[in-house]
Amino acid sequence: MPEDPAPAPPGPASPPAPDPFAAGPLDRQTALAVLQRAEALAAQGEYPQAAALYSRVVGHRDADLHVAALLGVAECRYRMDEDDAALEAWRLATQAPTTPLSWKAWQQLAAARVRKGDLRGAIDAYREADRRAPREAKAEIASRLGWLNKELGNTRAAGRYFGRTRPGSDAPIVTYAILAVTIAIGLFQLTGTPVGADFTRLFELNTGDVVRGEYWRLLTVVLVHDPSNPLHLAFNMYALWLVGPMVERIYGRAQYLLIYVLTAIAASITSYIFLGGNAVGASGAIFGLFGVAFIAFRVHHPLLGRGADAIARQIGFLIVFNLVLDVGLIGGGVGIDIFAHIGGLIAGLWLGLILLPTGLTLASLWQHPAGAPQAARAPLSGALRVGGVVLLVVVLVVGLQVGTIVRTGSGSIADRGAPAAAAVISLARTPSRAARSSTAVRAWTGGPGVHRSGR
Repeated sequence: MPEDPAPAPPGPASPPAPDPFAAGPLDRQTALAVLQRAEALAAQGEYPQAAALYSRVVGHRDADLHVAALLGVAECRYRMDEDDAALEAWRLATQAPTTPLSWKAWQQLAAARVRKGDLRGAIDAYREADRRAPREAKAEIASRLGWLNKELGNTRAAGRYFGRTRPGSDAPIVTYAILAVTIAIGLFQLTGTPVGADFTRLFELNTGDVVRGEYWRLLTVVLVHDPSNPLHLAFNMYALWLVGPMVERIYGRAQYLLIYVLTAIAASITSYIFLGGNAVGASGAIFGLFGVAFIAFRVHHPLLGRGADAIARQIGFLIVFNLVLDVGLIGGGVGIDIFAHIGGLIAGLWLGLILLPTGLTLASLWQHPAGAPQAARAPLSGALRVGGVVLLVVVLVVGLQVGTIVRTGSGSIADRGAPAAAAVISLARTPSRAARSSTAVRAWTGGPGVHRSGR
């Protein structure tokens, strides 16, 4: 039999592990090892032993290790029901030089102050935590700030912070798609080519063609603009870019598309009944979006953050200003279709009232802190909301029939009304797609641009 191989000579002995409790400062490697051992003990529920190891690293010249050790001490003391000692450790961590863990110290200090009933002190600590926190932690901190401000009666600040808790919304794809298609068609129109002329001919709201059953024009009119006036397209698209993403975030893509379609048709039918003629432009639907946003922010209080709130506070003024401007420009002989604007606006106000936001609202957060905002929308049943939309559709169908009767009869309702009213309306009648000069006047408002000729 072969002989057994000779045993290998022993290797060099491993150096003994450094004693964490030896006198003198710890080097970084030893301090890290102590922290890891303390963390393992804490995970096993051995809080006194873990606290002793964490305390050994407190005061290390590396601020990262010092703050990490203080946080460990505080957590262990808190688990041992030594609240005052834990609070003191969190306070010391917040006074240390700033490290990647400093925000955690401020967050824990804030929570401790909440437990002691010091809500204003907690708000200050959470704000400091928010300044230092990584992006993924900011939503939770904003939620806590929202609740604390709500408890103290600061509704505006609560709404602002709750708005920051809203998950990052998807891009407003529907708005971008509408903008892309409308701008592309508008550019073709501005070139003066046969293709651009075909778009105008096929999509404009032409009274005679609608009477003959070309009802798609009630909607496609929003895709074409005055081919002789680039500002008409520019200002309408700026207004849509301003309000469209906001309404899409509030109501979601499907409801937003429904709103845009119904308000556009409502504007067209109102124009069809009361004025007639040819028309181009999207501002009837844009007025509808402003109407929806106006009601949404006053009834449903959606949470969109500070920027959207600033726009929302101006919507009522923009609506009134533009309607007053419409009247003044009509009196000056400019072709503005105020009827389309009013029709789109009324439809938007109605839809804003009956449709509920798909995202978070202030009421849903306050009533359902566990994260079930859908329950807050239960009082208005889905059947009732559907019924409201159906009612609007019925009104539009009836309006279309009334408009057809008027168009095939003795003229528009305005023509058959009181002489004074007919005189005012006649000022709005201009050659096809003439609405020009008011776009420059509207530029600074951010509101809808000039809309239609005869509309």
